[in-house]
Amino acid sequence: MIFQQGRGRRRVRFDDRGGITVFVAVCVVALLGIVGVAVDGGGKMRATERADFIAGEAARAGGQAIDPAQAITGEAVVVDPQDAQAAAQEYLRSVDAAGTVTASADGKTLTVTVNGSYDTKFLPVIGIGSMPVTGHATATLLHGVAAPEGP
Repeated sequence: MIFQQGRGRRRVRFDDRGGITVFVAVCVVALLGIVGVAVDGGGKMRATERADFIAGEAARAGGQAIDPAQAITGEAVVVDPQDAQAAAQEYLRSVDAAGTVTASADGKTLTVTVNGSYDTKFLPVIGIGSMPVTGHATATLLHGVAAPEGP
C-alpha cells in the first residue's frame, strides 16, 4: 500500500501484487481435496464390491456342504451347519479375509459377512487413514427347482 499526500488530500493506492498467488493456492488446495475425495470414495466402493464378492463366494462354498445323512435318505437337502461354516471360513482364509458365517435353523440358508478396511490415499492429510468396509451375501439351498425354459 502506498500513501501519497499532497495539497491537503490523502490518496491511497493499493498494490495488489501477489494477490493472484493466494487465489491460486486456495483453488489448488480445494481441487486437491475434491480429487482426494473422488479417489478415496471410488476406492472404498471398489473395496466394498470386493467384500461383497468374497462373501458371495464364501456362501457358495459353504452351501456345497450338504448333510449327506439327510440327503441320501431323502429326508431333506440341507447344509450341515458345522461343515458349511468350516467350508466358508476356509474360503475366507484362502483370500485373506475375515468374516462371520451363520447357518439358518432350517439349514437352507447360509449368511456370510466380510469385514475389512480400505486404506485411503489422499484423506490421511485430514486424519482419515482408513475406512471400514463390509460385504454381505446369502446363499439359499434350492432343491428340485426346475430351470426356466428358453425361447
